[in-house]
Amino acid sequence: MPAVWHNARVTTFTLSPLGYLATPFADKFGIPRQPSLAPHAIGSLTLLPPYNRAECVRGLADFSHVWLSFIFHEVAGQWSPTVRPPRLGGNAKVGVFASRSPFRPNSLGLSLVQLVDIDCSAGATLRFAGVDLVNGTPIVDIKPYIPFVESQPAARGGFVAGPPPQLQVYFSPQAEAQLAASTLPHLRALITEVLAQDPRPAYADDPTRLYGVRLYQYDVKWRCDGQLAMVEYLQDLLENPL
Repeated sequence: MPAVWHNARVTTFTLSPLGYLATPFADKFGIPRQPSLAPHAIGSLTLLPPYNRAECVRGLADFSHVWLSFIFHEVAGQWSPTVRPPRLGGNAKVGVFASRSPFRPNSLGLSLVQLVDIDCSAGATLRFAGVDLVNGTPIVDIKPYIPFVESQPAARGGFVAGPPPQLQVYFSPQAEAQLAASTLPHLRALITEVLAQDPRPAYADDPTRLYGVRLYQYDVKWRCDGQLAMVEYLQDLLENPL
């Protein structure tokens, strides 16, 4: 029997951010395409009133991972019925609901991240590892990850057969010296994890082109021949703004 809808109507919902996630990623280029691919990508979320109370996160520290529901705020309102996933070379199209594209009808996203710690000494601040979101992303909900329900080893992955091959990442002597002078912890590991995913567009194949990835206050300049990524130097945007 077909479903029968009674009193069907269009309803508009309003979402209020719990807070805005601080991450190393100043812009979209270079952000890992999935969470956990860069474990040293640390995000911090300070909850806004009235959610910034210890009661709101009571018991959450007992979970190792959480789901973050968020808004793709930089492309909100832009969507298409089909998209070209990078995993398919940027050429083949799939339906928007068969993808994780940010260009979605309601601009909602979902990310599974590791919960590192919770600080309730002044309000409530949560830290996460393996984030894949741009700095300033509005977070609209937090839910604990429950392994026995949500881990499905026999699930099919569609066109995503497994993790993509990774680039080897090297640092020039100049970049090594700049890393040694930086006070940011794990910066080298974060750069390596980000560039190993090869954030270049699918059509990019010029080994002489100099790319830039914004991480914290640095514009990381690098080249790639399709197998190796070479970090040439780090431009400190606090000392030398663009």
